Amino acid sequence: MSDTHPTRSRRPGLSAGALIIAGVVLVAVGVVGAWLQRDAPGGSAQPRTELTASNPPPGLPAALTTGQHLRWSRCTSPPTARNGYDCATMKAPLDYRKPDGRTIDVALIRRKATGPNARRIGSLVLNFGGPGVSGVSGLPERLKQYEPLLDHYDLVSFDPRGVGATVPVRCGKTVDDTGYDGVDACAEHSGAILPFIGTSHTARDLDLMRYLLGDERLHYFGVSYGTTLGAVYAHLYPSHVGRLVLEAPVDPTEDLSEQQVSQVKAVQAAFDRFAVHCAARIRHCPTGDGPEEAAGRMARLADRLKKKPAPAGAGRNLDADDLAYAVGDHLVRGTDGWAPLAKALTALIDDNDGRPLSKGADDTGSADRAATPHDNSRTAQTAITCADSSLRPGFERLDRDEARVKAASPVFGDAWSTGVYLCYDWPFDGERATPQVNADGAAPVLVVGGTGDPTTPYPGARHMAHALGDGVGVLLTAEEEGHGTYPQNRCVTKTVDTYLRTGRTPAVGTVCRGSMS
Repeated sequence: MSDTHPTRSRRPGLSAGALIIAGVVLVAVGVVGAWLQRDAPGGSAQPRTELTASNPPPGLPAALTTGQHLRWSRCTSPPTARNGYDCATMKAPLDYRKPDGRTIDVALIRRKATGPNARRIGSLVLNFGGPGVSGVSGLPERLKQYEPLLDHYDLVSFDPRGVGATVPVRCGKTVDDTGYDGVDACAEHSGAILPFIGTSHTARDLDLMRYLLGDERLHYFGVSYGTTLGAVYAHLYPSHVGRLVLEAPVDPTEDLSEQQVSQVKAVQAAFDRFAVHCAARIRHCPTGDGPEEAAGRMARLADRLKKKPAPAGAGRNLDADDLAYAVGDHLVRGTDGWAPLAKALTALIDDNDGRPLSKGADDTGSADRAATPHDNSRTAQTAITCADSSLRPGFERLDRDEARVKAASPVFGDAWSTGVYLCYDWPFDGERATPQVNADGAAPVLVVGGTGDPTTPYPGARHMAHALGDGVGVLLTAEEEGHGTYPQNRCVTKTVDTYLRTGRTPAVGTVCRGSMS
């Protein structure tokens, strides 16, 4: 399961131009040539000792390991990275089964550590989720969340395969179109790379990246889908695991169909908790006196929007599916999204004004359907998900799955149910029904789950910690609403930072109190 909302995908008989709806965080990306234009990296306040590693990934030619050096230079794109960041490209095999064959360029970005050399541990590689989210654009946007870790780490992120500046998937009407025009367009414009953009391939890129960054072991912070990537890495390279944080984990024991049902149940539960709060604490609550009345009001509102979408500003309209996605985006923010959600629903119900709801969702990055010209994140989400998942159900199974999703949530079921068609006619086989994440022998991995997560339900965190293996997965529970708890929850932040700085994991059964306590 991605950490985004379900993608609106093509059912049998729909046009090839069916719209992809991606979710939680979408960011602007550029083309490969824009990342590097200068040779000199930004200056440092003190002489810097560069680290070297002695354990290159096995099976790769020397040209890609001992013979390759990352040439960091000042970033010129995206604009937010022009000051204080370095960018580089890493050569990696397109197909790791043919390491001497075609190579690809992986786009990297770095914010150098600010602490003294003696305190620096190495690089902390960040993945912000998706799949399909650009790390090159994402690091400058999220730096404040991780800035305190600069005293011990270089912060490094990257565009995974298929995303942004790293062999971007193209499924539009032309090879330069970042939109989605159906699976035939994907095969035509990107067929040569589609079999090689799944998570296991990106995990192998991570190990090459680790070596070239000079680290004997990988230190990594993955959020949502990024937890799948980190866990697959731990499975492939247990002896190379350093300090890994997996926050808001995707459940590794559920296949794509099962995840869709679990997710829609979780977002419905989060909405019900909002409805209880709204009835008790917000004057003139737009959802009424509790979850049951809220479901009825939302159903009537959705019916109204099906007949006539509401204006949402900038020439856009808000229809019934947009309503579900935008409400879900507010719930992703936890209790911080509750008051704005109540105000936005009031404006929509009373005044037919969809602007506040769309604007609030746009602030999370997910409801802006008009992606920036170079942003292929929606297409990449589909391509990576289908490269990972081997599920290719027939029509009978699809209809059954669609009914299950609809039945699981009165508010979100209809909108979420189209996600069951995401990969049904994808032109290439997927890798597995569920990822392999057992990592016996690896160093302890910190797994952080929020009990009120509407996107990656909390049971997935327990399953992830268990699946990593005895003595490997260490679960930290946060009693919080929203998708992700770092750095919003002080207890989580302190525990995670201590682990990353010292390697010490919390005691078994540790619970951080929060908005649900």
